Amino acid sequence: MASLIFTSFLEDLARGAIDMDTDTFKVLLTTSSYTENKDTHTKRSDVTNEVTGTGYTAGGVTCTVTVTKDTANDRLDITLGAVSWPSSTITARKAVYYKSRGGAASADEIVAVNDFGSDVVSTGATFSLALSTVRFQN
Repeated sequence: MASLIFTSFLEDLARGAIDMDTDTFKVLLTTSSYTENKDTHTKRSDVTNEVTGTGYTAGGVTCTVTVTKDTANDRLDITLGAVSWPSSTITARKAVYYKSRGGAASADEIVAVNDFGSDVVSTGATFSLALSTVRFQN
């Protein structure tokens, strides 16, 4: 499946459950066995098949978020910053971004999934994830 924005993310933005400027966001990695559903997956607890391995901690890592308004092109970009897992031995196919509330996975709102298109492997090396951008065009 392709990369996507979860439908619940749009609702969470509209209802004020997510604040891109002040909330904490994380990104976790999954294997190719995770099958995302943009309409029914709403919380981190819906995400399955998180990777395991040396240098990787369940729940992923914190990523920076930047919101940029571009009035010349009538758009808003939300940039989910690049992250890495140094000295890791993991195999991942997807990255899932979510709002971290610091507790149960059932409380964490999911944002988007980035499908790499094929497995990415690190063996005792740094696993790097480039930044991702969510663009709203008016």
